[in-house]
Amino acid sequence: MGNSVFSQKIYSFLLDAYRWYLLTPERSLEEAYQTALKIKQIEDNHFNGNKISPDSAMYSSNVMDYFQADLKKLLKNVRMRLTEFKASRWFSNESKQKAAAKTGIQYPSPSLVLKKLEFIDQVIGKYTNEHLETSFVNNLEPPSITIAENQIIDQKITPKSTVKNNEIRPKRKADTTGVLPRSILTTITRLQAELDPNSEKDVVQNFRQTQKITIISVRFILLLIIVPLLTHQIAKTVLVGPLVEHFKGSAEPEQIFINEEMEQEALLELQRFAERIKFENLISNAPPLSSEAIETQMQEKAQEVAEEFRRAGANAIKNVFADIFSVVAFIWLLIISKSSISVLKDFFDHVVYGLSDSAKAFIIILFTDVFVGFHSPHGWEVILEGLSRHWGLPANRDFIFLFIATFPVILDTIFKYWIFRYLNRISPSAVATYHNMNE
Repeated sequence: MGNSVFSQKIYSFLLDAYRWYLLTPERSLEEAYQTALKIKQIEDNHFNGNKISPDSAMYSSNVMDYFQADLKKLLKNVRMRLTEFKASRWFSNESKQKAAAKTGIQYPSPSLVLKKLEFIDQVIGKYTNEHLETSFVNNLEPPSITIAENQIIDQKITPKSTVKNNEIRPKRKADTTGVLPRSILTTITRLQAELDPNSEKDVVQNFRQTQKITIISVRFILLLIIVPLLTHQIAKTVLVGPLVEHFKGSAEPEQIFINEEMEQEALLELQRFAERIKFENLISNAPPLSSEAIETQMQEKAQEVAEEFRRAGANAIKNVFADIFSVVAFIWLLIISKSSISVLKDFFDHVVYGLSDSAKAFIIILFTDVFVGFHSPHGWEVILEGLSRHWGLPANRDFIFLFIATFPVILDTIFKYWIFRYLNRISPSAVATYHNMNE
């Protein structure tokens, strides 16, 4: 009795699985149809029945990024379901149709299938050329790449066919021209949005989304600063410090200086102390100090200087290992925060490109003069010497001068290329303002 019940359960399970297999074409087509309906619903509710496109001036860039992300997911789902529908239809034959009839499955009529396919083609046909390049990139990239990174890749990767054939390349805002200026059309669209009874709701939603982006970006920036600093201090105090002190104590007691530069500083400080003693003795009209008294004071000062530089050397060794832990923590934070990085990119785009032309030019001139300007070599010299002292390394003057002679030049070239390649295309007025202020 028990075996018969068990056999019936297995048979029912296999029958359900077989029915699911036979219903694959209908199920795939229905999912693709429902997804196309979602795309059509977004067009009707938010774009007045028009195509979801960045050319629309009704919403800000952040809101358009939100719609574009949903559109990419929906289009990807439609294409996957249509591929599944075609593959399952290709494997279909008369024997399977007879088996479906025996199991009680009734396929939809061909006219209904054609209507659904026609509606799907009508909806996704508007986005075929626009998302051809994006789908090519998405097939090559790993799934962890975020929306903002997809936009950067879309700008950088251009197939050769799009260069040779201008008709295939999707039109951008800079390429489109109309009978009326774009500002007039933008104003008309803005007035239509303001007269819309749902415009207040959209403005509030847009403000809340911008507020969330700002909070996430500021919090992530603080994490990028605080986490490495805390890691450095904790590793230096808890882990690296005791180990360095242990191995430093077991080493030879004569090992005081870790480089010749520290030894020269100690000798110079001891020499100045001896000269200070003589000078104070001469101006105080006191009897001359004996050689034994001078030797005693010099010995005490030498012990103090030796202890000071011994601690400085141990601290430099601790800094090296603690900085390694900080870099590891910083990289780990970047790896696990890819979504926050994409939000941070959008935040910086919103802040930077939202500035006026004079503010952009001021910031560019400030950065270029500080890092690659006439007075920048002195700053780089101070930074490199500070890093050398932080890690207990001797300041190599030849390396510092070679770095100053090459690295600011490379930075200056990158700044000029960025201004020519990107800023000149995005904001030509800011470039003109920059040249006028720089002159």
